[in-house]
Parts: sequence; structure tokens; C-alpha cells
Amino acid sequence: MGRLHSKIKFLKNNKDAKIITENFISLGLLKIASFFFPLITLPYLSRIIGVDGFGELAFAASIIIYFETFTEFGFNYTATRDVAQNRSDLKFISEVFSQVLISKILLMILSFIILLMIIYTIPYMYNMRVVLLATFLYIPGYTMFPEWFFQAMEKMKYITIMNLCSKLIFTVLVFLVIKEKQDYIFQPMLIAVGSTVSGIISLIVVFKTFGVVFITPTFKEIKNMLIKNWNMFLTLFLPNLYTNFSVILLKIYGGTTATGIFSSGNRFIILFDQLSLVLSRTFYPFLARRIDKHDLYVKISAGISILSCIFLFFSADLLIKIFLRKNFRNP
Repeated sequence: MGRLHSKIKFLKNNKDAKIITENFISLGLLKIASFFFPLITLPYLSRIIGVDGFGELAFAASIIIYFETFTEFGFNYTATRDVAQNRSDLKFISEVFSQVLISKILLMILSFIILLMIIYTIPYMYNMRVVLLATFLYIPGYTMFPEWFFQAMEKMKYITIMNLCSKLIFTVLVFLVIKEKQDYIFQPMLIAVGSTVSGIISLIVVFKTFGVVFITPTFKEIKNMLIKNWNMFLTLFLPNLYTNFSVILLKIYGGTTATGIFSSGNRFIILFDQLSLVLSRTFYPFLARRIDKHDLYVKISAGISILSCIFLFFSADLLIKIFLRKNFRNP
């Protein structure tokens, strides 16, 4: 009992421990919501849009994820690290924030041009143009939302609040807008609405609450930042190249139904994978300052990953039975 009391006292008095605890709670609440909201909409969407609808959306999302990673360009790590190490220098923070924002906007525009070229040069993609363009609408909101900034400042509560707003908007609109099978095309549009609203609000918070000032970056500064981030971008892009390509190949060779069955089941894996993401986002700015604590992070992260794998392995049939319709279980 005495040891427990001393540990609680340590958490209260130790600044780093207190910040990590607060951030973990904030992101923990976000991930609880990330479980909660999809579990509300998943049974409804599986009934309305069916397996084929899930397949179309999964294919489009697998394409657009490449553009999301390209637009991010590793800033969620490098910019987080730089700002976390210089949080007392508002001028430096403003410069980095401005350079990242403009860089991401330019990369988003380039992504859209590339997507149009793909659509109008590949017949298969042209047939999917509506759902691809609808899914790309998520990228502007993603570009505006400075998650990396809140992470660097170790103010995860803003990430939680903004994401909760986005998910709430999406969840409400799903039940209001999607009424028939052909309405599946509205699903990515609704995600874009929630993403854009949270992105705009978050930018206002950055400028008003944190005192960040927009400083127009030069072409040379943008170029140097992109060059500096190139290795990090490749590190993040290459895993996406093979993880998402499996869905693309499945859609091309296995058809829409097979893709829908696979993607609907994979959603549960993605949900549990978010637990590891909570830890990485919570510890990353701290580890940027205290690399000596890396072993502790590895142990905690590995433990949660192993427990998640065990749970999913033994509860897979039950999860599918509860949240998805019968045709999702019969290929």
C-alpha cells in the first residue's frame, strides 16, 4: 500500500510523468471513441450498403492512403521532433508550422493532379472515378489538421476534442444521409465533412490559443524541408506500398465482394491497432527529449500488441457475428 501511495505521489510531482499520464488519458478517450463510433455505424452500413459497397470503398481508400502518406511526407515525426525540442521558441515554432502547412498544401495539390492523371489514363480507374474523387475529399481536412503540432506541444486533449467532433459529425450524418445501397458514395464525403470542420477549428486554435503566427515561407525553405524529410517519407511510404496493395490486388482479381468481406473484417484489426498508436503518439515527444526511456516504451507497446492479437484471434467469429450481416461471413 505504501509503495502504491509513493508511486501516485511520484506521478503528481514529476512533470514528465504527469504530462504523459494526461496525454495518455486524452488519447485513450479518443481511442475509446474510435471503438465506440464505428461499432455504432458498422452494423447499419453493413445492412444498407452491403458487401459490394464495402469493397468499393475499401479499394478507393487503399488508393487514397498513398496520397495521404505523400501529403504528410513524414512531418508527423520530423516536425513533431523539432518543435518538441524547441517549445520555448515561438518564432521557430511559427516558422516550422508555416513551412509544414504550405508544404502539405502543395503536396495535396500535386496529389490531386497525379490522381486525375491516373483516372484519365487507366480505364479501370476511370470506371472508379466517382468513388476515388469522393474519397480524396478527405485529404484537405487531413492537410489542415495539425495533429503533429498538438503532439509536439504535448497537448493531446486538442487532438481528442477535434477528432471527437469529426467522428460525431460523421456518425450523425451517416444515419441522416445514407438510406439506400447506392448511397455508399456519400460515406467518404461524410468523412470529409467531419475532417474539414475539425481541420478548420484546429487551425483557429493554433493561431489564437498558442500564439503561432503565420510566416510566409520561401521556396528555398520549402525545398529544404522536403529534402530533409525525404528519408522519413520513404520509411513511411514503403510499408503502405505493400500493406494497401493487397486490397488493390484483391479488388482487381477477386472482385468487389471478396474485397468487401476482407475489408470489413480488417476494420477490427485496425481498431485494435489504434492502441499502439495511442502509445506512440503519447511517448514520441517525450522520447524525443528522453531517449533513455525508449526501453520502457518498447515493453509497454509489445505487451499491448500481444494482448490485442490474442483477443482478436479468439474472438474473431463472435465480432463478425455481432457487428456484420450473414453475407459477410459467407464468401
